[in-house]
Parts: sequence; C-alpha cells; structure tokens
Amino acid sequence: MNSYDVEKIRKEFPILQTKRNGHPLVYLDSAATSQKPHSVIDAITHFYREEYGTVHRAVYGLASGATARYCQVREKVRAYLNAASTDEIIFTKGTTEGINLVADCFGKAFLHHGDEVLLSEIEHHANIVPWQKICKERGAQLKFIPVNAQGVLNLEAFVKLLSPRTKLVAIAHVSNAIGTVHPLEEIVHLAHGYHAKVLVDGAQSAAHVPIDVQKLDIDFFVFSGHKAYGPTGVGVLYGKKGLLETMPPYQCGGDMIEKVTLDATTYQKSPLKFEAGTPMIAEVIGLGEALDYIEKIGRDNISQWEQKLLSYATEKLLKIPHLQIIGTAHEKGPIISFVVKDIHPLDIGTLLDLKGICVRTGHQCSQPTMQRFGVTSVTRVSFGLYNTFAEIDYFVASLKEVLSVLKKN
Repeated sequence: MNSYDVEKIRKEFPILQTKRNGHPLVYLDSAATSQKPHSVIDAITHFYREEYGTVHRAVYGLASGATARYCQVREKVRAYLNAASTDEIIFTKGTTEGINLVADCFGKAFLHHGDEVLLSEIEHHANIVPWQKICKERGAQLKFIPVNAQGVLNLEAFVKLLSPRTKLVAIAHVSNAIGTVHPLEEIVHLAHGYHAKVLVDGAQSAAHVPIDVQKLDIDFFVFSGHKAYGPTGVGVLYGKKGLLETMPPYQCGGDMIEKVTLDATTYQKSPLKFEAGTPMIAEVIGLGEALDYIEKIGRDNISQWEQKLLSYATEKLLKIPHLQIIGTAHEKGPIISFVVKDIHPLDIGTLLDLKGICVRTGHQCSQPTMQRFGVTSVTRVSFGLYNTFAEIDYFVASLKEVLSVLKKN
C-alpha cells in the first residue's frame, strides 16, 4: 500500500458505519479491544455455516478440512512473528493465559528458592499476578525495575537488579496504561548476559509494529487475537523450542497426550503438549484472517499512520487547560492517558459516550502504574488503523464541551 487510504479501511469495519446515541461512532479504545473487519467476521460465519468440524480427531472431510485450516494459521503466525518453527507457536485463550502458562510451566521447571524474576513497575496486572503466585510457590523473589517521571525504564537500575539469581525478565513491549515502548533489544541483551530468559507481553504491539522474535532473540512472546482485529478467546504464545521441550504441560486432557494407560501417560511434543482439549477452532481461523488483513495493509504503514494520530492528538490535548498527560516517553505506542484537575475520569467517559465517543476510564488494569504517577485513574484514548484526524478533532471538541459542563457542576 503506497498511500494510506483510511476511508477505504473504515468501510471494511461494519461497526464503524453505525451510530451511538444519535452520533457517528468514534471508537478510541483499540488498546482494550479492536473492532473487526468484514473478512474476519465472514470467515468465522462461513466456517460455522459450511465447514465446521473438529481438528486432529477424525478422517471425514469436514474434520480433515478444519484441521488443515487450523494448521495453516499456525504457519501464518510463525511467519507473522518470524519464528523458526511452527513447533514454537502455541494457541492460547489470549495474552493472560499465555503469561500464566509460562509462569506455571517455566516456574516449575526453572524457578527455585532464592531465584529472582524482574518486572517493570508499570506492568499490566496479567504480567504481575501470575509471577507473584509462582514466586510465592517456589520461594523465589520478585523485583521491579523503576521508570522515571516520563515513564521511561531506568536501564541503570535494571543493570543493578540483574544478577546470577535472575531467571527471567517479564516485560510489556508497550505499556497498556501509558504507552511507553520499552527498549527490547537492550533488555534482552542485558538479561541474556546473566543467562536470564525474557518474556515479552506483546498485547499492545503485535497489531501495530513488525515483530521479529529471532532478531530480537526473545525467549517468549505473547499476544491476543482480539487486540489484533481478530476474535476474542484466542491468543498466541511463542516460545523457543528448546525451552518448550523442557517445560511440563500446563493442562492435561485430550490432544496433548501421546499415550495413556491406567498407570502412566506420555505427552505430545510442543505445541500440542500445551493445547489440551478441543481447541478454539473458529477463533483460530478468525485470527488467521485478521493477520492476513494486517499484513495486507502492512505493519509499517499502520505504525506510521498511528504515530501521526498520536502526535496530532497529543498536541491538541496539551492545549487544554489543567489537562496532564500521564506518560510522556519519547517512544510511545498509540496510547494517551490523561487526567484533568478536579474532574473524575468516569464523568468524562460517561459524557463522551453520550456523544458517541468510546474511551477507557479507570486504572487500566495497572494499579501499580497509577500509584507510580500519583493518580487513582485516568482517561485513556488509543488508536487503531481505522482512526482519523477528523475523529480526533471531534473528540477534542467534545472533551472541551464535557469539561465545561463538569466544571460548572
């Protein structure tokens, strides 16, 4: 795509043609979940109507066809992340399950009393709580890498925290709460210098920028389908094959076994070892269509467009009196969180909704981030490949009206 035709793109998303409360829908919450193009919706509907069958379990045509399509998506994901093998691609329910899987299975295999796991202090709860749980179970210790007033990771502090006891560093590629893009190449290089593994939460990056897990030398990478223009209920865990082979299974049941007797069980190799039960077949097919859609537009093109939106919206918002943007790192994803003096974010979100504008309010599932910046909640706007400058203008004008009303009350 030589030029970014956002109006053509918008026509491919049926929900963007609708109205809310009498106003055209302005959807500014893609960091929470993205809207879906016709191709994804149609692929799922067609599969259920005409092609539905189970996978890996039967020889009849519907089942073998479903199995072939399911396996094709695994290859699409491999190529999307530039993984070395489809054996390194595990389908999960989403980012949260992927992190929990690694915490449980890696933790049982490699974490021992006195070992350490490092996180940034601005992680999503899904990249904090699983590590709290497994570290408590294994007698390991969690340590947190601080960020500065702009939300930028303190690499000097990170270096001081690293030690031979460090077994894993788990960090978001892009902060869901304030948009900071962490320097993955430096983080991985420093962590590997101490033989520590690195898990990257890619929930806020996989749909926006190119990812090359081999070039970055990441050990684990997780993301969700629903944030990448695909369906809910499906996600991806990438793991280096050698690591996956040494980890025990996460859940047990059908499809992940090699042989079962009443006395013992042997397991399949990765990825099936980590995919117990009948999988989310339609959702995986929808994910494959979503990745095709993203690739058709091009992640470089998407990133460039979203960065233009981010810059434009930031400039507009900074002109509003008493508005403070939380998180001002130079490198940011398409996310802006802000507070307005003496105005509660919930009130802002409620009144914007009456104008057809969807924003996120609250602690963004990242209460430690809120504590770090001395706030309890924020209003967050986040952009997807379908947003426009006109939508930002409407949002800013509406926000000014909303603030005027709220300040009078």
